[in-house]
Parts: sequence; C-alpha cells; structure tokens
Amino acid sequence: MAHSDSGMDSITSSRQEARANYDRLSKYYDLFARFERRYKEAGLRQLKVGEGETVLEVGFGTGQCIQALAQSVGVRGKVYGIDISEGMCKVAQTRVNKAGLSPQVSLHRGDAIQLPFETNLFDSIFMSFALELFTAAESPTVLGECHRTLRDGGRICVVAMSEGSGRTTMLRLYEWFHRKFPNYVDCRPIFASKALEQAGFRTRDVVEMSMWGLPIEVVLAGK
Repeated sequence: MAHSDSGMDSITSSRQEARANYDRLSKYYDLFARFERRYKEAGLRQLKVGEGETVLEVGFGTGQCIQALAQSVGVRGKVYGIDISEGMCKVAQTRVNKAGLSPQVSLHRGDAIQLPFETNLFDSIFMSFALELFTAAESPTVLGECHRTLRDGGRICVVAMSEGSGRTTMLRLYEWFHRKFPNYVDCRPIFASKALEQAGFRTRDVVEMSMWGLPIEVVLAGK
C-alpha cells in the first residue's frame, strides 16, 4: 500500500489554493494594494537600495515595488522577483515593460521555500506582506533561503502584520476573519523581528506602524 504524507498533501493543496486565488485577484489586486502602499514605501525607505545593487523581492504581486526598486538600482543594477502566481507575474511584467525597465528586471514564478538563485547573490532583499502568507513551519525555511542568497553584509527588510505587544480588539477580530475566510483574509500576524533573528539575521531597526488599528512592523536586518 502506498504511503501518503497527509501533512505534505495539506501544504501542497494550500499552495495550489493560494496560487489559484492570487491568479483570480491579479487583475484587480492594485485596488486592494493601494491600502498597503504607505507601509511598503516605508519599507523601501528603510532598505535604501542604491544604484548598481542586485536586489530580490519575494512575493512581488503586481510589481509596484519591483518598479520602484528597478528605478533605484538604475541601469547598472539588477532586480529579481519571485511570486507564486502566474497572474501576478503577467501583471507585474506588463508594468515593468511599460516603464521601460525590462533590461534590469528578471521576474520568476516560483516558491520562496526553494529560491532558484545562487548563494550570496543579493545585496538586499525586500518582502512586504508576504512572510505572513507562509505557515509557521514554512517561514524559517523561507528566511533560511533569504539568508543563503544574501551576501555577507547584505540587508533584508520585512514589512509584516505584527502580533504587536497586546491583544487588541481589532487584532482579535482580524484573526477571527483569518480563521473563517483564509482565502480572502490570508495574512497571519507574526513577530517578524523575532523570526528574522531566529533565522540568523541581526536586527538593525524596527519601525512600528498601524493599519486600521492593526499593528505593522517594518524590520530592517543584516546578515
């Protein structure tokens, strides 16, 4: 009798559902993403990507930050992106093409659990509202891959919904919706700075923000 790993089956099924969900949302996602813009821009300011750098964005969505990163690195730099959704990849590639930034951008459809990039490639890595989409068991693997592909002295910035310092009413309400409707309320509050430190990064700065009463962390860390 063939053995089935129910845990692995569950993860695979969850990943397929996430991919299908984001494929469906890709054409309209910018309407939702505008509410996240302020926090993403705060993350980009923290990361301070410079001209000529090689950068990775994990979970680039429709490519708003990819475009900003490509403008920052200039013609001598390179921006890579990885996202699980083919629909998001198409929207982001169209954005990049229209902005005339194709030469310095390379987008990949794939899973951040196993990054298809060489070790010590990147000067910096950016993740905004992406780490929360992985399970608690998967997050260390994702951050481990980030650590592997980031060069010594490089830096990573993670923008994430945080569990914060207290159980606010808004946070408890959000978590209820997350449990009931995970395909639509898919981010789970995490302790981003703690997760980065456990993955071997050193925290450099943490900016605490709020979105509709929900705590947001913008964490800059180094390798």
